[in-house]
Amino acid sequence: MECPFCAETIREEALVCGHCSRDLRIVRPVVIEVQQMVTELDQLQLELDRINTQLAFFASPARFILRNAAVYVLAPTLLLLAAHAIVTVVLDVSPVYLRIASVIIPIPFGMTLYAANKIGLRGSIGLGVATALLGVAGMLAVVGYIDKVPVVPDTAREWREAAEYAASITLAYVTGDLLATLILHLLPNAMAASGRPSAFAVRLARMLGQHGPDVMRRRARRIQELIKTIGPLAGLVVTAGGSIYTGLKSVLGH
Repeated sequence: MECPFCAETIREEALVCGHCSRDLRIVRPVVIEVQQMVTELDQLQLELDRINTQLAFFASPARFILRNAAVYVLAPTLLLLAAHAIVTVVLDVSPVYLRIASVIIPIPFGMTLYAANKIGLRGSIGLGVATALLGVAGMLAVVGYIDKVPVVPDTAREWREAAEYAASITLAYVTGDLLATLILHLLPNAMAASGRPSAFAVRLARMLGQHGPDVMRRRARRIQELIKTIGPLAGLVVTAGGSIYTGLKSVLGH
């Protein structure tokens, strides 16, 4: 924590500041309580943002849907179609570059979805699926028009490749949303770790060794925030890996 007198960083269990030598025994409980209040306020602000998003939807559903569809579906779809046209029509290079672009393009839209609107996993999945379906359908239509071939895939293999491509785009969208969640919410809380630890976190802290109450409390808070972070972090790894795998599988497998 920061010393309330000189603002230098000190250990949370310190009783005297090592920089200004001020006694912290009286003010330290107040500082810890303030840290807990800040954490609770952050949680309340996050919940308020979500409620505001829901109220905006119920106040004007059509406007809410059209605006978000234009920003989070139409815009990435147009970028995907532009990448498809540049790679396959203009440059006529390996489709690997298109698949890489299709993984990169949805990520910033997924990040913006959470950063600006506090729309989480379910919303990112829905918008990602819509973007993927429109993007893949548009690419099939372009290929069908230029090469004079059926737009709808003919064989089971072509259907599988189209589905894998759509899954890659969807997973990239979700990856962006999870990445924003980690950067903007979970990691800052884990670094601060000033909330009240749960009983489970306290038990895990005790299993790692018995120390003073301040050290145990700080360790328990760290463990609790780490547990909260592991889930989204694992999801981020899975979605990013899945997006890359499904996007490049059919191309590199040829």
